[in-house]
Amino acid sequence: MTGQVYKSTGSWYTVKTLNGKVYECRIKGKFRIEGIKSTNPIAVGDFVEFELETKNNRETGIIKRIEERKNYIVRKSVKLSKQTHIIASNIDQVFLLITIKNPQTFTSFIDRFLVTAEAYSIKTILLFNKIDTYNEDEMIEARYLAAVYRKIGYECIGISAKTGKNIDKVKELMIGKVNMFTGNSGVGKSTLINALEPGLNLKTREISEQHAQGQHTTTFAEMFDLSFDAMIIDTPGIRGFGVFDMDDDEVGDYFPEFFKLKEHCKFNNCLHIQEPKCAVKEALDNDEIAFSRYRSYLQILEGDDETYRID
Repeated sequence: MTGQVYKSTGSWYTVKTLNGKVYECRIKGKFRIEGIKSTNPIAVGDFVEFELETKNNRETGIIKRIEERKNYIVRKSVKLSKQTHIIASNIDQVFLLITIKNPQTFTSFIDRFLVTAEAYSIKTILLFNKIDTYNEDEMIEARYLAAVYRKIGYECIGISAKTGKNIDKVKELMIGKVNMFTGNSGVGKSTLINALEPGLNLKTREISEQHAQGQHTTTFAEMFDLSFDAMIIDTPGIRGFGVFDMDDDEVGDYFPEFFKLKEHCKFNNCLHIQEPKCAVKEALDNDEIAFSRYRSYLQILEGDDETYRID
């Protein structure tokens, strides 16, 4: 039998077949995909082949094979780890939720995520949430950040999951696609998903006032079929995002504004740091590239990673 993984809880996987039947499945023994050192060999979004077995009058499945993935989003499992954690696979597009406060989404996090999405050719749309709560200065900051990413080519939308602002616009973009929603803990992901599909009734929690961080409401990634011909993958909130297994000379290729200028650099292998006649450095000096983006680029090269953990 063939089906798609809708939920992963570590040892068990909820698999839905093409005819709509749902089975709880597991894997036996070691199960690794060639070329991927992952803590979770099977991820939400995977298409799998499985066989049914009956024990104690309960019918469950044994997963035998994973079909080839068209893409996936991967991150480091823990700090300094050589293993990865696959967040989800077979994604059409990602909605990355960003907030200016409660909690603040740092540009380093945004850029690390975008680099990973670019590496796997996954379209990312930036959603600036909670705009109903911002004062004038915070709105200016949100508009500035949106302008930075729009200039690069990313679609940016200001939304309010609580008031419903631009929710219909997000819905329109989701139709006919597998959509992954992600972001830091506390950015309002569950509230937004409930606004998009009220019947799901996902749990939401308030921000911890002491630390201005979100409390996790999603423990495992899970996919849902929506009433308006779309699929959504809800993921656990992420505090840090580690870029994995990327050579120094390819990191710049996943910064679109750097990649455009690459051919104008004097050296083919220019890392855009100290090299003479570097088109990227010249653009930076002329304020044609945002300093925050260049800083993120240097941090990735230096391995100055954030704390990689899903909370």
